[in-house]
Amino acid sequence: MCSKWPPLASAQALNDVPANRPNETVDLLSTETPAFIPSTLWPPNSPDLNPVDYKVWSVLQEQVYNVKVNDVDELRQHIQTVWDELDQRITDKAIKQWCT
Repeated sequence: MCSKWPPLASAQALNDVPANRPNETVDLLSTETPAFIPSTLWPPNSPDLNPVDYKVWSVLQEQVYNVKVNDVDELRQHIQTVWDELDQRITDKAIKQWCT
């Protein structure tokens, strides 16, 4: 586990969208949510994306685009196949790089 962040079950973060910044919302979450991540540490776009996601998606994209697909269904199937065959070491390495 990465020691940079608290466990996912107890951490809360929002993205830096103006609707997520009202003082009342931040104040409530700061007092009521264990390990609330302050707005100064929020990602600019999405709390669901981090460097690990970017690394994994770049590898997936590279492998997906190596094969010509004819339609959306074929693309979906190929993405799923590439995902299923993705070497776990790629994700592990990305996590390790992100945590150091």
